[in-house]
Amino acid sequence: MTDQVFIQGLECQAVIGVFEWEKQIRQTLLLDLEMAWDNRAAAAADDYSKALCYDTVSKAVTALVQDHPHELVETVAEKVADLILTRFQVAGVRVRVSKPGAVANARTVGVQIQRGTF
Repeated sequence: MTDQVFIQGLECQAVIGVFEWEKQIRQTLLLDLEMAWDNRAAAAADDYSKALCYDTVSKAVTALVQDHPHELVETVAEKVADLILTRFQVAGVRVRVSKPGAVANARTVGVQIQRGTF
C-alpha cells in the first residue's frame, strides 16, 4: 500500500520529562504522523465515511498526550502508535515526537518510530 494520511506539527502541551521540575510544568511536543490508509474507496465515492478523518485522529492523539504525564518521548511515541493502530485500524503508522528546546543548542530533539506495514 502506498497511500498515506498525514498530520504534521500536531502541537500538544504535555507533562513530559524525567526531572522533577519538568513534572510540574507543561512543555510543547510536536507530533508528525503518517498513516497507511487506502484512500481509493473514499475518493471514488467522494464519501467522508470511508476516509480516515485526520481531525478525529488529531483529537484522540492530543487527548492521549495531554491528559497523561510521561517521562520519555519514546513512551509517547509507542502509545500514540498503538492508539492509531488499534482505534483506527490503519495498516501502519510512523510517529515522530519532537521536544523543542530540550537541548539548548538544538532546534528540537526526539524520536521516530514505525509500526505496522506501509
